Amino acid sequence: MTSHIMPTYGRLPVTFTKGEGAWLWDKDNKRYLDALSGIAVCNLGHAHPAIHETICAQSRQLLHTSNLYHIAEQEQLATKLCNLSGMDNVFFANSGAEANEAAIKIARLYGHEKNIDSPAILVMEQSFHGRTMATLSATGNPKVQAGFTPLLDGFVRVPFNDIAAIESAIETRPDIVAILVEPIQGEGGVNIPDADYLNNIRALCNQHELLMMLDEVQTGMARTGAWFAFQHNAITPDVCTLAKALGNGVPIGACMAKGKAATLLTAGKHGSTFGGNLLACSVALTVINTIETENLCRQAIVKGATLKQGFLSRLSTNSHLVEVRNKGMMIGIELDQPCTELVALALTAGLLINVTGDTSIRLLPPLVITEAQMTLLVDTLSALIVDFVS
Repeated sequence: MTSHIMPTYGRLPVTFTKGEGAWLWDKDNKRYLDALSGIAVCNLGHAHPAIHETICAQSRQLLHTSNLYHIAEQEQLATKLCNLSGMDNVFFANSGAEANEAAIKIARLYGHEKNIDSPAILVMEQSFHGRTMATLSATGNPKVQAGFTPLLDGFVRVPFNDIAAIESAIETRPDIVAILVEPIQGEGGVNIPDADYLNNIRALCNQHELLMMLDEVQTGMARTGAWFAFQHNAITPDVCTLAKALGNGVPIGACMAKGKAATLLTAGKHGSTFGGNLLACSVALTVINTIETENLCRQAIVKGATLKQGFLSRLSTNSHLVEVRNKGMMIGIELDQPCTELVALALTAGLLINVTGDTSIRLLPPLVITEAQMTLLVDTLSALIVDFVS
């Protein structure tokens, strides 16, 4: 069959037609356990009744009017997010990349207000912030940047989880105005930094009057066992970006700001036609309400620990296992060899997983996954790994 889709993805040979919770079914009615959640999007699983009802109800009323007018649902969502996060205000977009674009623009405005002609943002190696030109330039992965030079200037790169490197960069580059970092690197391989890493970055930003900007596109919305990963460290950033699980499949992104960062984007400096429309905001409000009602932050902690222990009990004696690491339901299983072939093998076995950084199996199961499904996940994937490395 001829496809008229641009070949921007190496798609797996499967087409899904329906879902329920952590299950997906393909066009031949084969069932798959989804341990990826649409890449950390469907925290509530597939076809959640509350999401279904919200989409139907909102579509019967009104979908879009544009940001030329007040949108009650958008204002309610902004208030809810600020109450949950401790931030001051929100700009709504359609994706994580767009949210990060807004953050980058905030940083540049902040630099110019400090009379820095060419403000720079400190970013990390192995990071991923999106595929627009600015977010691609901020990303620390040469593979995804290849072919798109010249990239945007204004980014200074240091190793992830290296406070000394950050201190050195700040000392030698007086043009640095902000630090943009993922609390946990997802695309980089589920890289979890030292427990005090974000606290040290916060202290450096305070000391040098820099904006602390956190990309929580993958870690936000209860994925790590808190509404936002920075809450594990009892700090508050100046800028925090969200997307993915905020809409559980309905496209929405958010750039939250606090203090000095919250006053920089004014009328005419940024915008979005679809950002924060009635449908997206109504769904996001339902997502937040469901996470609260079903206590999914707590469940993410408990279930993540259960999965980690399950994999350790099955794999800890295997010489090819490097580490099983997790923060809530963000789980990485690192092997001592490339293992991208496991994605196709798992698909054949009725399991959806992902491999990042060539050697790290990334698991992002729905937060509503059941105990029986977790057991199936551990048993199926552990057996695949043992067979693969033997």
